[in-house]
Parts: sequence; C-alpha cells; structure tokens
Amino acid sequence: MYLKNADTEQKKEELQKKVEKSNFFNLVFFLSFVIGAALLLYKYFKKADTEQKKDWRKEEFKAVNVILDAATAHPALLLSKNGRRVTWKGTGQDLPRSTQRFNSIPYVLGHLSICSGKSHWEVEVGNASCWDLGICRDNVTKKEEFTMSPQKGFWVIRLCDGDYWALTSSVTLLTLKEKPLKVGIFLDYEAGYVSFYNMTDGSHIFSFSQNKFSGVLKPFFRLWSSDSGFLTICPGEE
Repeated sequence: MYLKNADTEQKKEELQKKVEKSNFFNLVFFLSFVIGAALLLYKYFKKADTEQKKDWRKEEFKAVNVILDAATAHPALLLSKNGRRVTWKGTGQDLPRSTQRFNSIPYVLGHLSICSGKSHWEVEVGNASCWDLGICRDNVTKKEEFTMSPQKGFWVIRLCDGDYWALTSSVTLLTLKEKPLKVGIFLDYEAGYVSFYNMTDGSHIFSFSQNKFSGVLKPFFRLWSSDSGFLTICPGEE
C-alpha cells in the first residue's frame, strides 16, 4: 500500500512538472508573439506617420524649379550644363565679369526669385562632406568675407567635419538621427519661416522662425573644397 501511494505521488510530481514546463513554453511563445506583433505595429505606424508628414508638406508648399545662377557662382565652382549640379572646380576658370558674382567665398545662388508664397525644393547631398544650404537675401554682399546669420540676410544650415549646424546668430549644433541623403527646404515667406527636413527619413532638421522677410530671397548653396563632393538640385515644377 505504501509503495502504491509513493508511486502515485511520483506520477503526480512528474505530471506537475510536465504541466509547468508546458506552461513555461506557452508563456515564452505568447510573449514572443506579443513582442513581434508590437514591433510590426510600431514599424507600420512609424512609416505611416512619416508618409503623412511628407504628404502635408508637399500639399501645402509649391514645388519650385530651382536652377543655379552662373552669374553668381564663385570661380572655384563648376556648374553642370543643366544648372542643377555644382561641383568643386578650383582655380583656372575664365568666367565673364559679373557684379553678382561671389569673389571671396565659394557660394552660388539659384536663379529663382522668391518674394511671396510657400515654396519648397529638394537638394541631393548624397555623400558630400562639407556644404551649406538655405536661402539668402538677393542683395547680400558678394565681394568680401562675412559671417553668415539671419541678421546678415542668410538662413542656412551646414555640414562640416561630420557635424551639422544651423547658422544662427550664435551657431547651433544639430543632432540628427540619420544622415540625410536629400534635404528639403520649405519656405513660407509671409509667415517668416524656413524649415529644413531630412527627406531620407522625413525628420525635421531645423527651422528659422519669426523672421520678417522683405525683398527678394534666393536659394543658396556652398561647397567648401575639392573633398566636398557635389550637390544636385531635384527637378521641381516648370
């Protein structure tokens, strides 16, 4: 009788262990399913949120056609025939004289003159290592060196030595989650702001706000040296 009871207790213990083991694996499976589903939902809503942000920007802002203005280009810069790409040429270009040409620093402006409305354009920066992008007043000084800031008529962001900066009155270091391969510039003339977006992941880079724009504004570009790479303007509306 004693042996029979002992055998029964042993079977009960073995059965309980099997049940506990089965419950453990069921729990692990359930948790794995929940975590996997949560990750899928996160990716879905993140993608949907990114697409939504891109959509409202492009719906509210007119895509404009920006072509580089050869008459403003510093002699160290080489423009493509279609006026959409700028690369570093260095010295040696025999260019026509122009009162609008930058002589001191390798800048170039876009042909487009903006004095009202909501406009946007995109620039492929790719692997370019050092560049400036933004807008400036049409009448900024072009014959001498100067410090760029909104007070001087420049609303510009910069990549230099791996760091991103907004050229505010005292420069602002920017933290980006992902390196932009394409930068979007969104200008609302009447509201007085210009915003920069990383079009690679849809994230916001920086905004200059509470400005009082007056006169003509121009798209602005800069390369720093032969190691800078090149910038390419994406086609907009004709």
